[in-house]
Amino acid sequence: MQHNLEDTISFLGRTPVVLDALLRGLPETWTLRNEGEKTWSAFDIVGHLIHGERTDWMPRTKMILQFGESKTFEPFDRLAQERESQGKSLARLLDEFTRLRSENLNELRALNLKPEDLSRHGRHPALGAVTLSQLLATWAAHDLTHLHQISRVMAHQYREAVGPWVAYLGVMHCSGHGA
Repeated sequence: MQHNLEDTISFLGRTPVVLDALLRGLPETWTLRNEGEKTWSAFDIVGHLIHGERTDWMPRTKMILQFGESKTFEPFDRLAQERESQGKSLARLLDEFTRLRSENLNELRALNLKPEDLSRHGRHPALGAVTLSQLLATWAAHDLTHLHQISRVMAHQYREAVGPWVAYLGVMHCSGHGA
């Protein structure tokens, strides 16, 4: 499937709604537990998504449009949510994510990107040259990665409770997607 900007925007607008429907009002046993040492909870993942809204997708989009490959993206702090989410409730994080995503998508739409813009290159600190189209497609795939991760982390909480059915539940056997 080729990257389609309108389809990407359409999908990205749904992630906050999905997270809100899935997580808001759940007991902390669902939202604050993880899969073990050096893994993330649903709360941590929402915080990570917020950090990305602030420092990754739109800032890098603007860098590509303004500087091309002449300026390298700032490295992304994958653990920033540990300090940025401290003292906040999950409800507050969900509200913040919804607001930031809406603002970012409005800003993205306002850029009125053309096909020639999407083929412009930027410079990732680890990956080298990347196109704006690749960055925006990655934004959507990143959301899907973390939606999948949340379902896996939550399912992990019932790993023992499901008893022998664990053998039939693929989500209980999924690994390797990291934090």
